Amino acid sequence: MNDDVTAAASLVAFGLRPRMLPARDPAYRSLVIRHRDDDAFALIVTAVAEGLGLRVLDVDAESGIVLSALHGSVFELRLDQYARQTRTSDRRDVEKVLHGVTFLAAAALAFPRPADLANDQYTGRISVAEVDTMAREVARELRERADATDPEADAPRLEQVWRAYARRPESQATKDGRVAPDSTRGMVARALRYLADQGLLVPIPGDIDGLYRTTRRFLIQVRELAVERTMDELLKIGVVPVLKPGGSLRAASGGAEGQG
Repeated sequence: MNDDVTAAASLVAFGLRPRMLPARDPAYRSLVIRHRDDDAFALIVTAVAEGLGLRVLDVDAESGIVLSALHGSVFELRLDQYARQTRTSDRRDVEKVLHGVTFLAAAALAFPRPADLANDQYTGRISVAEVDTMAREVARELRERADATDPEADAPRLEQVWRAYARRPESQATKDGRVAPDSTRGMVARALRYLADQGLLVPIPGDIDGLYRTTRRFLIQVRELAVERTMDELLKIGVVPVLKPGGSLRAASGGAEGQG
C-alpha cells in the first residue's frame, strides 16, 4: 500500500511540472498507463491530489495528469501575487481583476465555439494583439451599456473593471523601446508568457507578434474550469465572448444578431 501511495504521489508531482510530458519521461508514461488500467490506483491518485488541495481534471498519454488547485490550496494562483503591485489598495484591487480579464479574453479567443471545447484534438491560435483587441471590444460594449447608468452606483462590478481596461493605454513604449508593462498590450504579453510557462500555450517560433498555439492541457482547463466560473460572470451581464464571422463579439441579449 505504501508503494502505491508513493507512486500516486509521484504521478501528482509530475502534474505539478506542467511542461513535463509522458512522452519525455518513461517513469511518467508508466504511471499514466497504470492510472488508465488500474482503477484502485486511480482512486489513490485522486485522494493524494485532494489531500494536497488539488483536483484531477484528466489523465492521458498526451498531456499526462492535468490538475487544478482547489479554493484555498497552497497551489492556487492568487492574482494579487501575479499582478503588478500599485500604490493604493483600490488600484491593486482593479489591477488584479484586470489581469483576470486578460486571462478570460485569452481563453475565449482560443476556443471561440462550444464545438472547439468539445473536440479534444482542437488546437487554437491566439496572439497578443488579438487578445487585446477582444478585451477592448468587450470593454467598449460594456462601457456603452454602463454609460446609460450611474457607473459608480448601478453598474455591476465587472462592468466597472472593463471600463478600467478601456482607459488603459493600448501600447506605450518605455525609454528603451519596449512595450510598457502597464499598457494593455504589455499585460496581455505577460499573461500569455505565463500561460506558456504553465504548459497551456506554446509560442510559435519566428513570430514577432506574440503568436501562440494552445495545448490539450489548456483546452481541459478551460472546459472544466473557466466555463463554470468566470465565463458565467459574462453571461450574467449579457455578453458572450464568442466571435462572429466578422471578428466582433456577439451579445447574449442581441436579438437576431446574437443568434449567429
